[in-house]
Amino acid sequence: MKIAMIGQKGIPASYGGVERHVHDLAVRLVESGQAVTVYSRRWYTKTSADSVAGVRAVYLPSIATKHLDTISHTLLASLHALGGRFDVIHYHGVGPALWSWLPRLFSPRTKVVTTFHSIDRYHQKWNRFARLVLRLGEWAACLFAHATITISPTLQSYCRNEFGRETNYIPSGVPTVHGAAPAAREHLDQFGLFPGEYILTVGRLIPCKAVHVLIEAFRRLKQTNSDHPAVARLKLVIVGGSVFTDEYVRELHRQASPCNDIVFTDFQSGPILGTLYRHALLLAQPSLIEGLPITVLEGMSYRKAVLASNIAEHYQLVQDGSLLFEPNNSSALADALLHYIDLPDDAKAQIAERNYRLVQEQYSWETVLAQIIDVYGTPAAAAKAERCEALT
Repeated sequence: MKIAMIGQKGIPASYGGVERHVHDLAVRLVESGQAVTVYSRRWYTKTSADSVAGVRAVYLPSIATKHLDTISHTLLASLHALGGRFDVIHYHGVGPALWSWLPRLFSPRTKVVTTFHSIDRYHQKWNRFARLVLRLGEWAACLFAHATITISPTLQSYCRNEFGRETNYIPSGVPTVHGAAPAAREHLDQFGLFPGEYILTVGRLIPCKAVHVLIEAFRRLKQTNSDHPAVARLKLVIVGGSVFTDEYVRELHRQASPCNDIVFTDFQSGPILGTLYRHALLLAQPSLIEGLPITVLEGMSYRKAVLASNIAEHYQLVQDGSLLFEPNNSSALADALLHYIDLPDDAKAQIAERNYRLVQEQYSWETVLAQIIDVYGTPAAAAKAERCEALT
């Protein structure tokens, strides 16, 4: 099959859950014998490579502002894809899905698939008009696509209740991490870190990720437990950067400045990010809203405990209630951090192993890839379905 991916920022993925998902999916589709094109933005990839691990990258311009970047790029990508004779065009996200009517109308032999990754209009960064547009994108994702994929049971229920659309629940996959590896000292040394002596959080620095709550909780933990040896040695490592949110990032740095134990690394990927995951004490995820957080799955795949805000998308992953805390509550998060730090080593090991098993059993790429290919169907089946639909 010839498959086009539209909506992601690009390939290779350097940050972003959608981008990580599309990168991993596209590479595995190519390995399974498919021909995959990923529409990309040069400002994100910072490369002009026309192929990544066998995946074709097509670069198109965009109006690189917070409100127009995605919508302008996906419009151009949709128009470009009309001439590509693709068997499947796969839109990622409800904003990009606004243009999914184009291939339905002008490329009737192409199967259109949309993945509903999150309810984006809930993000605090959007104004009223942008939220209306994203609401229309939700409707488009459920109306125009031949098949809609939702990455969590919560989103599946949302589409059913809001739009009367039955969707295919297929979670994001996560690569398998085998065994332990020695600390890559150069990666830890560059940030002044020691194995097992830092809390890790990974993601875009945008308000809904609530990193400001984590910073406040960490400072509270340090101030109220200054005589606790493990707390005294502890650092907070924040992996991520601005996505049209420069003022928020500056505010985070101002908030963290009184504490010398908070480390900002900017966006990281590849071996450096893997090392930071592998040698963290735990992963903290204070988000106020999520789809299916890939960072949580990645942390679990490295056999890490995850402390997460008690939202629906987290408690389907975090099985120990003591590791969930009230959203937007820095005091509750500080208490949860101290609770985990004081657990016996065998209890920590049990949590880590449960997390690893959960990822392997329910979120392996082997299972996820087969389900997505099943949604794509075969080119002949897609064309036949379209003709039958036209006759009814």
